[in-house]
Amino acid sequence: MRSRILVVLVAVLAATGKPAAAQGDAEERAVLAVIDSLFAGMRRRDTSLVRSTFEPGARLVGIRSRNGEEIVQALTVDQWVNAIARDRRPDWTERAWSPEVRIHGSLASVWAPYDFHFGSTPSHCGIDAVQLLRVRGTWKIVSIADTFETTDCPKRPPP
Repeated sequence: MRSRILVVLVAVLAATGKPAAAQGDAEERAVLAVIDSLFAGMRRRDTSLVRSTFEPGARLVGIRSRNGEEIVQALTVDQWVNAIARDRRPDWTERAWSPEVRIHGSLASVWAPYDFHFGSTPSHCGIDAVQLLRVRGTWKIVSIADTFETTDCPKRPPP
């Protein structure tokens, strides 16, 4: 049994030139880089950069509270990008912490607590759940679901 494991490990190293864990780390970094690009585009209102992180047809879905009632808000990428472009509040700054990344083949999932500010003014916090697919060799967001909480947000330094 031990010799079989060694043979498999040697085969993986020979085929890739990198340990299996290093390959996973590189993929994880590539997935997180897409989300970093999304956040950078939001902050700079760079709608081209924001749009480039999504696969066409992607959706953004979240639970929102209106008049004490919970509703599901669903937006297309175009609707969301247009909202970013029209909004005149200071920089949209979203920050995520301690992301949990899972990757299997061409599917990736990222779960992370986040906070959101307009400039340095806190707006809300919650959980981001981002689904990505590797499309034509590039990771693209296919859906984002989030919670939207305006109370009990963790105290973190302003952006």
